[in-house]
Amino acid sequence: MRNPVGRERRRVRTGRAPGAGRRAARVLAAGVVVLGLSGGAASGAGAVERAEADLAYHGVATLIAGETDVRLVPVNHGPSAVADATVRLRWSEPLADEQPQLPAGCARSGGQAVLCRTGALAVDGVGERIDLRVRLEGAPSEVVVDLDTVWSGGALDRNRLNDRQRVLVLDTGDEYHF
Repeated sequence: MRNPVGRERRRVRTGRAPGAGRRAARVLAAGVVVLGLSGGAASGAGAVERAEADLAYHGVATLIAGETDVRLVPVNHGPSAVADATVRLRWSEPLADEQPQLPAGCARSGGQAVLCRTGALAVDGVGERIDLRVRLEGAPSEVVVDLDTVWSGGALDRNRLNDRQRVLVLDTGDEYHF
């Protein structure tokens, strides 16, 4: 048998009906797509259901002479409560070696980030406000602060758009809301 390009194709006998291998590959691919869309857990007996929560952060940031103040409130839009979560705040400029006292539940992570725990978040609940002041190296005229959830207590968050924020903060002392 010749193909249109002129190269000879060899037929391999497998003992299966013609086209059976392609059908099996399509069924396998469809199964992978279904598992991928369902979050990797198949439904049925023995499947473990993951809690689902929609976390978001609202607040304000200021920059004055190399010091940034960030005040934020975590919010859980549900449908499940979250026992605890961790928000990461990352600055586009390096943090100074000497820092003001970080609030309880917050810890520096590398040269440009701070991690803070949110505490428990009820369904449609607002968490406790996190007030954070950090000193940057030098005195930049602007800084970008990125916020995102790095841990949500094992809950699945299908809407990752509202728990990721990027805020441009100018050295004016003005409040930039997010």
